[in-house]
Amino acid sequence: MTLDARSLIKAYFAEGTLPGLPDGHFIGGRIVANSDGDRLESYDPGNGQAFARFGAGKGEDVSRAVEAAQQGLAAWRDTPPATRCQVLNRAAALIRERSDYFAVVEAVDSGKTLAEARGDARSCIRLFEYYAGIADKLEGRSIPLGSGLTSWTEREPVGITAQIIPWNYPSSTFVRGVAPALAAGCAVVAKPAETTPFTALLLAQWLHEAGVPAGAVNVVTGLGSDAGAPLVRHPSIAHVTFTGSVATGVGVMQAVAPNVTQLTLELGGKSPLVALADCDVDKAVEGALWAIFSNAGQICSAGSRLVVERSIHAEMMEKLVARTRTLKLGHGLKDPDVGAINSRQHLDRIARHVEAARGRGCSILTGGSATHDPASNSGWFFEPTIIDNLAPSDPAIQQEIFGPVLSVQVVDGEEEALAMANATEFALVAGIYTGDIGKALRLARSIDAGQVTINDYWAGGIEVPFGGNRKSGFGREKGIEGIDAYVRTKAITIRH
Repeated sequence: MTLDARSLIKAYFAEGTLPGLPDGHFIGGRIVANSDGDRLESYDPGNGQAFARFGAGKGEDVSRAVEAAQQGLAAWRDTPPATRCQVLNRAAALIRERSDYFAVVEAVDSGKTLAEARGDARSCIRLFEYYAGIADKLEGRSIPLGSGLTSWTEREPVGITAQIIPWNYPSSTFVRGVAPALAAGCAVVAKPAETTPFTALLLAQWLHEAGVPAGAVNVVTGLGSDAGAPLVRHPSIAHVTFTGSVATGVGVMQAVAPNVTQLTLELGGKSPLVALADCDVDKAVEGALWAIFSNAGQICSAGSRLVVERSIHAEMMEKLVARTRTLKLGHGLKDPDVGAINSRQHLDRIARHVEAARGRGCSILTGGSATHDPASNSGWFFEPTIIDNLAPSDPAIQQEIFGPVLSVQVVDGEEEALAMANATEFALVAGIYTGDIGKALRLARSIDAGQVTINDYWAGGIEVPFGGNRKSGFGREKGIEGIDAYVRTKAITIRH
């Protein structure tokens, strides 16, 4: 696809669809029809209209994909690591060449802004390049056992991996698991969310074009109950990587237990952004703004709780409310600040959370209602919302809303800030804003989270390991640690 973004956007608004969208599963190196012919519609959250159809996969489609993966694994695991490196770099280059098309598809399918979708494309490129650099460095070690014995370890691929992909970051989460799996020599069967199927299908096609053997990467689309459930239960799956809700993650754990299948879980979050009295208030305000309103708050690691010291609370609220009210909502292809909510069902869920807070008498400083794209009066949107001065036990503090809703807690000092930061069942990410490096390091080491940033909530990147503790899940993705799930260590010893 060589069309530039401007031409694609113009054509999309004129025709209501996009060219080149896959209309089946990707199995065995090609697009194939659904086993029973059933199809689902994919909706553009920015206008609430269906723009394409895709296969409603079932157990039979999953079985075909796993069979193809078994054949693909046989070829790919024996591919020299240096060749795997070259293939993954070619995949990165293909995404770079087609990034306009890729970003437009992602924006239409997910509801996010085109700028955010472009950022996801860059993340995909970097992920493939990063794990391409690891593919030929999966080295073992020698073990000194004394005279007459030689012992060493080898790191080998675990086998066929299942990737259950969420709807909030459908492309970058796909690549976050697939790139290290392929670098290790594994095969993949992926099931994207039923509201965002298309970029996973495109990426699978482009990986095959880049040189990944037929069957080494497969994508089955459809409902979680019809396609995702039989995939994670399949006895030939060696590892499942799941990103989603705590409740569904618990179900996945139960489903894989009979097969003793390895598992990586990236689940919910209610991540604190701690603003201490000595912080740069303007930087903390800007950090808090985008920690919660990026991707319309639909981020597991969003800074959805602002834990602010009392002496700067009033100033921060005044500035943060003012900035929030400047944010422009709209269709993702029209360059807004904040895009749409991914589905009507999820929009209703966010609205119920906020309405319940209003019913409890909580102070809603700004926002608080579902709305539409002001240009078209259509689509699924929620106003950027701030709920102030909440008690630690309030549901808006304890429950993941997963939308553009910031819950504020007021504390007196560092010790109470730490207690509030750790006072939910989640432990995914935390941010700290302070001018005192000693306080920053004390808090960073004491807050229970898989990732902590200081004076820049979104600091880090592909190179930094990501994952949670407690009900935020277990296992790490990204960074060098991201490949650990896809390799196992074998010890070989010779007496001579």
